[in-house]
Amino acid sequence: MTATTLARPTGFMHDLATIAVRALRDLRRDPEAVIPPLIIATFFYAINVGALQKAFETSGSNFDYKAFQLPTAVIFAITGTSRATSLVVDIQSGFFDRLLVTPVRRLVLLLGFMAADLILVMALTTPVIIAGLVVGVRFQTGVVGMVAFVFLAAFWAVSYSGIIYAIALKTGSPTAVGQSFLLFFPFAFLTTGTVPRSAMTSWLAAVVPFNPLTYLLDGFRSLITEGWRADKLLPALLAISGVCVFSVSLALLALRGRVSRS
Repeated sequence: MTATTLARPTGFMHDLATIAVRALRDLRRDPEAVIPPLIIATFFYAINVGALQKAFETSGSNFDYKAFQLPTAVIFAITGTSRATSLVVDIQSGFFDRLLVTPVRRLVLLLGFMAADLILVMALTTPVIIAGLVVGVRFQTGVVGMVAFVFLAAFWAVSYSGIIYAIALKTGSPTAVGQSFLLFFPFAFLTTGTVPRSAMTSWLAAVVPFNPLTYLLDGFRSLITEGWRADKLLPALLAISGVCVFSVSLALLALRGRVSRS
């Protein structure tokens, strides 16, 4: 008789690390997934500061527009940046289905990619902060505040990425994943991304408080210009947590549907 060798399950963290490392390695074949957002964010940061900094200086308000715009640049660099494209490739190539016949835990097929996103987003946030420091932005909270800024940004990006993974798992379409960034556009402009809330009027001023990005931007800016403000940081964390619950729930439902169909 010939002995049959069966694959045995490994630990949860081993499975998670395996999926995450593979997703990060795939970046060598997919640099356009991360380089353009970084370039675009830096470009618009330079354009907005160059166009509006003088206007705020001449108004006599002593308003540091460079510091005000830095969180907006970070948001544009990281929101929607994920390894969902790699997941879609796995689905289309049949590799995802092959994973399902192994003892790998189904949950890590999503969480592994999100763990890779966490590392990726932290790496993307750092050069944008450095660009701000180069043009004169200074953090009132010091180096610890910069680290908190990076982690807050990563928490936001990974929380939002659940929506992208839900689309990837539901459709298996690279086109749908590529166009999913359009979902973010209304939220990006219906907030304090360009001007402070005090300068807004009419319907825009009424809509801004309902946008979770408003509280995230307030939290970011407090770390730069105000110091450690619990009244700004706690609402930011709550806003991100709300988005996290919503988006990750969508992703988990899409994962369950994909697994059941395979």
